[in-house]
Amino acid sequence: MLGGYFFQSCPTRFFLIGKFDLIREAVIFVVIFCKQPQVQISNLLKHKIVVTCPPKVNHILAQEIEDLGYTVRSIDRMGVRLEGTLNDTMHLNLHLRSGSKVLFEVKFFRANTPEKLYQRMVQINWEEYLDPNGYFSIDSYVKNDFINDSRYANLKAKDAIVDRMVKVCNRRPDTGSKRDKTVLFLHWQLNECSIYIDTSGETIAKHGYRKIPFKAPMLESLAAATILTSRWEGKGTFVNPMCGSGTLAIEAALIAANIAPGLLRENFGFMHIVGYNYAYWEKIRQEAIDAVKEDIDVEIIASDISLEALRAAKENAKNAGVDDLIRFQHCDFKETKIPHGEGVVFLNPEYGGRLGEEKSLEEVYKAIGDFFKQQCQGYMGYIFTGNLNLAKKIGLKTKRRIEFFNGKIDCRLLEYELYAGRKKNDTLPS
Repeated sequence: MLGGYFFQSCPTRFFLIGKFDLIREAVIFVVIFCKQPQVQISNLLKHKIVVTCPPKVNHILAQEIEDLGYTVRSIDRMGVRLEGTLNDTMHLNLHLRSGSKVLFEVKFFRANTPEKLYQRMVQINWEEYLDPNGYFSIDSYVKNDFINDSRYANLKAKDAIVDRMVKVCNRRPDTGSKRDKTVLFLHWQLNECSIYIDTSGETIAKHGYRKIPFKAPMLESLAAATILTSRWEGKGTFVNPMCGSGTLAIEAALIAANIAPGLLRENFGFMHIVGYNYAYWEKIRQEAIDAVKEDIDVEIIASDISLEALRAAKENAKNAGVDDLIRFQHCDFKETKIPHGEGVVFLNPEYGGRLGEEKSLEEVYKAIGDFFKQQCQGYMGYIFTGNLNLAKKIGLKTKRRIEFFNGKIDCRLLEYELYAGRKKNDTLPS
């Protein structure tokens, strides 16, 4: 029991665990080199948590967070704020589909010079979070008149952390730009500073299954966000013509099967923090596995005219563990077999970045409108596009136009109610 305590209080991969004849030396090691009293408490203290996301996804993300049982404190343009513990950040990283990073605030302070930033940073008890034998990196957002280059802010913050660790632990962690260990994030706007632990490490916007991207696919979190805001409820029929690498169909299958996206990843930033609660992570991970649905009333169809795209989509679906839920069809989108009844049909056609490309895509968008009218009656139709001029060629009246951003491209998710019978004014002139 005592040996286990040493492992939890000072996770420096200390090999003396369980060797009780060396307990005295172990205690000396902890006191001199670690000085980490009560580090387990940090897992239970509530701090400010910020979950970041792309523009226009914030309300979708906020709903996800509330559905997980948390209280949202505020919603900003590119994120959602709540309060919680380090254990809560594990839960959020495991389950969120539309988020990018889960940031755990260590300290808020004010600083109006780089020197003041250093002074405030060096006072923080970094030994409670960082392994002196480990590795950390720093990212930042800096917007003030004190520093022109955010890299200088990163350097001052890193120097403060390293100096603190040397003073307290008599050694320092390595530093660099890699994000596979502990990642810190500095937000410094005007004179207000917040320093966070990025508990995600690598962004959770990537869900870990897409080994073969194929051309320019939607980011997994964006695909999930568009589906979550659609009429798709994880049951019935979901059809994805022009599937490309399969991201939309795979995300629909993950939602239908209630597969937490974090189950597909092996490494998160929180795993490298001192006091990482491995037992709690294994507990909630097993709970997520137990919650996966086996008997699913769903039919998901993905089609593409490109064999290369279908090979990528099938491999990605296999990596996600949902290849048995998706029926792939090799065909032009117009020839996709649409089951009778109701459902959702979802397309993400090319946008046409240059004038010549846009002209050549006009017939494609017009054909999508014909496909909706002739073959998808009774369905809800969705088109995600970054070209509203091309969208006019579809020739159907939208029920909703939902704004998103795909990177820096201003996009729309266009929703069409495709009536089973002809309805007056359901088409628009080209």
